Amino acid sequence: MTDYDPVEVTPLHAEEIERYREDALAAIRAAADLAELQAVRIAHVGDRSPLALANREIGALPPQARADAGRRVNQARAAVMAALAAREAELLAERDQRILAEETVDVSLPWDRHPLGARHPLTTLQERIVDVFVAMGYEVVEGPEVEAEWYNFDALNIPPDHPARSMQDTFWVASPDSGVVLRTHTSPAQARAMLTRRPPIYVICPGRTYRTDELDATHTPVFHQVEGLVVDEGITMAHLKGTLDAFARAMFGPEVESRLRPSYFPFTEPSAEVDLRCFVCRGASVDNPDAPCRTCNSEGWIEWGGCGVTNPRVLVACGIDPARYTAFAFGIGIERTLMFRHGVRDMHDIVEGDVRFTTAFGVEV
Repeated sequence: MTDYDPVEVTPLHAEEIERYREDALAAIRAAADLAELQAVRIAHVGDRSPLALANREIGALPPQARADAGRRVNQARAAVMAALAAREAELLAERDQRILAEETVDVSLPWDRHPLGARHPLTTLQERIVDVFVAMGYEVVEGPEVEAEWYNFDALNIPPDHPARSMQDTFWVASPDSGVVLRTHTSPAQARAMLTRRPPIYVICPGRTYRTDELDATHTPVFHQVEGLVVDEGITMAHLKGTLDAFARAMFGPEVESRLRPSYFPFTEPSAEVDLRCFVCRGASVDNPDAPCRTCNSEGWIEWGGCGVTNPRVLVACGIDPARYTAFAFGIGIERTLMFRHGVRDMHDIVEGDVRFTTAFGVEV
């Protein structure tokens, strides 16, 4: 039998193994969450833990002492692993309970807390206007928003030196020499209609237009218009007045107050402005400095649009015989129509995109 020199391996003493075990069990009990428990696992069961290092020292013992030492280390490691598993189960259960409490769904709360979307009132009003004129026998036409200068100005008898062609009034796509503008009105669609149709012509063109206006209570640089054009035999100013009166009643009811105010437009002769009684002050602010009205500037009336009998030069430019046919045209602001219909006091409310303004009109189709 081979003799072995006794080897003293301190980490394998019974009292040291017991201390390692107790330290590990105490750390496991003290772990407050899963992250702390993971740190304890590494410190007391990992490759550099005291029990792992002690296990490596077993090979230094005499053969007759190795079995005893191995049993003590394995029993200690088994106790630590069991304690880790039990504590992990406890912490997982606590975490699940906490998540259930924090993320619980109260089924008694309202289920429709997310408001429904709503179409913009300008869109629905534009469709209402189209319905009014389609019922009167009109056809809806469209035109491009980026328009040729000829359609936007020349065909409508607006001369080259007219102020409307200046950079201060018109958005030119490149420069005034480019011949391309963002349309300042929807009237170019009228010119296109006359060039592609033969009288009688009854058309309207709703759409977006652009002018270099400052945004204020009643103006905006990007706005919507509906243009109307009638070309037929025997058309007079009386037909225009009757059409606008019918349109105004359809929009604002039978009690609406309107007036035609003489004006000037290059493409109509005679021309007029269509005004409606101010819907805010009802005329009470006129000559009354104590009660000014910012909506109508204390004038008592608000411009609704322009109109007139189409200038014969426009008919000639579009290939229509003015000796046989006469015509009328009008252009009405859809934003202002919305303001009159619903008592909107400021154009900012319409264009600034506040969902509280839009949803007040509902999901109208």
